[in-house]
Amino acid sequence: MASIFTKIINGDIPSYKVAEDHQFYAFLDIHPLAAGHTLVIPKEETDYIFDLNPEMLADLMQFAQKVAKGMDQVISCERIGVAVIGLEVPHAHIHLVPINGVYDIDFGKPRVELSQTEFQEIAGKIAKAI
Repeated sequence: MASIFTKIINGDIPSYKVAEDHQFYAFLDIHPLAAGHTLVIPKEETDYIFDLNPEMLADLMQFAQKVAKGMDQVISCERIGVAVIGLEVPHAHIHLVPINGVYDIDFGKPRVELSQTEFQEIAGKIAKAI
């Protein structure tokens, strides 16, 4: 059965797309830790990030770097934090989270609520910066 991320890639579930190429897809997390929290995923459905072949893993990180640099241009923050948890969805993914301190990337804290308009504006700004 396809993961929720595969369904997003296929367009079966809507998303706030930030970037896409033939191998990867980046979109805003709909339950973000901060405005601009982005998920970067391979289109190939692989559960565990370290099961990706070395070339695919390197390419995923390069794609994430491109997205993070775009985020840096349009989101006011100290850094773009990176996290790989891998438990919540059985599809390899990287969290890119705008942070100003280490506790900003605490997945136990309450999530930020944004309107559809805010999601669309943020996704558009990041996409344009990439």
